[in-house]
Amino acid sequence: MRTVYVYVLDTLADWELGYVTAELHSSRFFKKDAERISLKTVSCSKDLVITMGGLKVAVDCLVDDINVGNASVLLLPGADTWSDPKHGAIIKKAKELLAVGATVCAICGSTVALADAGVLDERRHTSNGPGFLEMVSPSYKGQALYVDQGSVTDGNLVTAGSTASLLWAKQIIELLEVFEENTLEAWFSYFSTGEPSHFFALMQTLQSGNES
Repeated sequence: MRTVYVYVLDTLADWELGYVTAELHSSRFFKKDAERISLKTVSCSKDLVITMGGLKVAVDCLVDDINVGNASVLLLPGADTWSDPKHGAIIKKAKELLAVGATVCAICGSTVALADAGVLDERRHTSNGPGFLEMVSPSYKGQALYVDQGSVTDGNLVTAGSTASLLWAKQIIELLEVFEENTLEAWFSYFSTGEPSHFFALMQTLQSGNES
């Protein structure tokens, strides 16, 4: 079983995690032989976290409890509180995870924290639009590697802007290889367009998988 650690912090942007955590936890569209996923919330303390939407989130484990191995996955959501120095511990851990080949996925405000730490200076990445990281991170030096797309994968790092949570989820699921390729494409097409034909195509891929 693979562990996906979800970093939680006050003012966490609820919508940015919704697609990916729902699919990884429910496994409703997983291919038949997919590795199971264990989702764990992680934070810098065991205090209850209050999201931007006012939801209360319990913390499963602390930053030091994260297994630094290449099978681990860390999700870093956006929030208005990333500038608090106490979150430096998870960014340090993210650098350790990237160094051993683990997967780190950052969206919106968490990309600023990675930029501040120099993580984005040598990897293709994106954020909330061209010029955003320069504006909010004086130490950012990765301009030449910025890609003006909703979500970008560079090896074991996935970064995204605040409006690209669906594409971010797609790229994470693709890296984890828990969906069949045609299932993932139908899933993404349905949730990005709302067209009923894509829903029926999604259901068909599951039936085909069960018959094989």
